[in-house]
Amino acid sequence: MRDLLDYRAEFPILEHTTYLINHSLAAMPRRAEERLAEYARTWRERGIRAWGEGWWTTPMTVGDQVGRIVGAPPGTTVMHQNVAIAEAVVLSCFLPPDVARNRVVYERGNFPSVRYLYQAQPQLEVVVCEDDEEIVEAIDERTLLVPISHVLFKTAEIQDVEPIVRRAHEVGAHVILDCYQSAGIVPVDLTALDVDFAVGGSVKWLCGGPGNGWLYVRPDLVERLNPTYTGWQAHETPFAFEEEMRFASGAARFLTGTPNVPAHFAGTAGYDLIEEIGVERIRANSLRQTQLLIDLAEDAGFDVRSPRPSERRGGTVTIHVPDFPAVHRELAERQILCDFRPDAGIRLGPHYYNTDDELRHVVGQVEEILATGAHERHLGVVAHH
Repeated sequence: MRDLLDYRAEFPILEHTTYLINHSLAAMPRRAEERLAEYARTWRERGIRAWGEGWWTTPMTVGDQVGRIVGAPPGTTVMHQNVAIAEAVVLSCFLPPDVARNRVVYERGNFPSVRYLYQAQPQLEVVVCEDDEEIVEAIDERTLLVPISHVLFKTAEIQDVEPIVRRAHEVGAHVILDCYQSAGIVPVDLTALDVDFAVGGSVKWLCGGPGNGWLYVRPDLVERLNPTYTGWQAHETPFAFEEEMRFASGAARFLTGTPNVPAHFAGTAGYDLIEEIGVERIRANSLRQTQLLIDLAEDAGFDVRSPRPSERRGGTVTIHVPDFPAVHRELAERQILCDFRPDAGIRLGPHYYNTDDELRHVVGQVEEILATGAHERHLGVVAHH
């Protein structure tokens, strides 16, 4: 078994940066560049023949690989450009809603992109809750969909999914689990969780780059639902160019138009590494390193805005310090890559290829920046933007 730090050589950007922004855009695997070159060679040499030689089926074959990582059976996961599209496809299965069941029970801590989608539907009533316990209380016979995040993006808090799923199913509602901040860093078993749908993407812990969103549909729902947000790849015989829709079998019926083939080529490089190492091993290392970050931050007198209990903590530690947007800007100039979120603080997200010394370095640099006032020259710039 390879030591986790042996994988550092797979990520070129680690040679010249302290890369702790894996919760936003993980480092690019070296092999992603090779896969993109393979895509370009195929296009150059095979041309139109490439569609029949593998391109057309990448949403399903790559989807199955993501499915293996998140505990989904073969044929239940397909690739989309992003989560907003994936959730729109799910939502389209239930429009127009029954007037007696038109509520979407939503958590305020979810990533806001999805909220925009539901709020834009005049026939839906969006009920916003403050935490997972309030979600359970809000779900009733009027509830249609319950979109929740497995891990909240600002604080990295893991949500208690099981009671939400249980309550939703009691009243005939459907749960959509957003695994964007968990897949690849926190073990996910969609089959065991019994969620109706799950969505996610690959720019974060899966190291798969942009354009690689994904959608899981529970096996018993796959053949029962007919999305109205659809396209020709969802057709049973797309190249027959029939005038009427006949849905494909399996999760392919939840596809839309022409697939994002180059993104799928690139994404598999990161997925291969996650499968090789195993999410359980990645999680154990993540818990150790996030605890180290918490201890270092607290020793420095910083306010930690992420959960202390390991069972409720995802892969990121959010540290609130004075003038954190300006501190973040100064860190970037020192080749320490992290980010911040309003009303939260600086987010630090180590992955399996980060060293403990890098974590000590970043906390030490924040201490020095605040002690010397090095960030103050950025205050006007940050305020302007």
